Amino acid sequence: MPISRRALAAAVTALVLPLSACGSGGGGGSTDASGKVEGDITFQTWNLRANFKDYFDGLIGDFEKKYPGTHVKWVDQPAEGYADKISADAAGGTLPDVVNVSPDLVAPLAKAGLAMDLDKAAGKYKGEYLPGAWASHQVPGMSGTYAFPWYLNTGPMFYNKALFKKAGLDPEQPPKTYDQLFTDAVRMARTSGGKVATLANIPTIEDFGRYGASLMNKDGTGFTFNDAKGVELLTKYKELYDAKGLDAQALNATPESAGKEFLTQAVAMNPGSALDLDNFKKQAPSLYKNIGITDQITNTGHVNMYVMGVMVNSRTKHTPAAVAFAHYVTDAEHQMSFAKKVAIFPSTAGSLDDPYFTKEDGTDETRVRIAAAKSLKNAVNYTPVLFSDQMKTALRNEVGKALQGKQSPKAALDNAVTACDRLLKQQG
Repeated sequence: MPISRRALAAAVTALVLPLSACGSGGGGGSTDASGKVEGDITFQTWNLRANFKDYFDGLIGDFEKKYPGTHVKWVDQPAEGYADKISADAAGGTLPDVVNVSPDLVAPLAKAGLAMDLDKAAGKYKGEYLPGAWASHQVPGMSGTYAFPWYLNTGPMFYNKALFKKAGLDPEQPPKTYDQLFTDAVRMARTSGGKVATLANIPTIEDFGRYGASLMNKDGTGFTFNDAKGVELLTKYKELYDAKGLDAQALNATPESAGKEFLTQAVAMNPGSALDLDNFKKQAPSLYKNIGITDQITNTGHVNMYVMGVMVNSRTKHTPAAVAFAHYVTDAEHQMSFAKKVAIFPSTAGSLDDPYFTKEDGTDETRVRIAAAKSLKNAVNYTPVLFSDQMKTALRNEVGKALQGKQSPKAALDNAVTACDRLLKQQG
């Protein structure tokens, strides 16, 4: 299932969309959801049918029983090409009434007037969701919220207690802030003679957010991660890279390669999930025996969350039914039942206090689930909704040059902001 964010083709916002023809029924456009819940609507998910057909069949059947006179047609699209499919549907006037989106997918649709403002149409439900989750589908420069928050994900940091102990660090007191991280990482590198790095990844936009840098201006017209905090973070990463506290392969690392470095105990810390724990147990028993679990590193007190949402097409002919169904999919009861089928977390307020997310049972899966759920209560989605995959690449390239000493951290971030601002203007 899609957890990571995917960029929507920038062409969406450049299209002259036939607004009167959009939506499965054509016409429509009302944000008044107070009428009778009835009519035929289409619901589109993102690569979920293969593993969760029975769940969604049951969900839809229960909704149709609750609201006689409704009929929900469920369509599921593959993970690959999902953004292009939404772009084509938006251009062709065939966008479904209710659509599974991530924040970056909803942003161009909101700009094009195709995503319903739920602050207007469904504001009464706002209090049912975690504040950070509800805010995740808001678009800089626009007022409103453009999707119900659905499932969340995050991951704790794993660390190798044996490597911490060998470096003279307290294995029960892993770093919590970036200052602590850099101090421990330099010590780890020095005591190991440069053989053990602490991290295997260079900083991403999320790291700049967790460090406390400003990422974007409020009106959504430009990026700001080249501020003093941003430069400070990259400067510290450069010092860490020079001290060999950052893995030598970090410039070209993927999540898979970074995970392998941690697995072979060449790196002392790495983000992960419950699936990784099982992998450690099977492939690296000595690592598993010494595994520690802690929160993501952050200076703000808020970890990063990944969030999926459910958007209502603003051109649906059946606003009450579309809004009611989108809320039904994402209400506390149904989010909780879905979370028990797959390793995700509900975005509804109070759900993370359920014993399922708080009570230990001795299993690795529960251990990680509890750690992640605790951190999600006040988590935020640091990645700006307008930050595309191209922008991520631009930032990564400039950060790499700074770490190699080809340019200063300040110049690198200035260049990255310039490139990202240029890409932002091309989005429309």
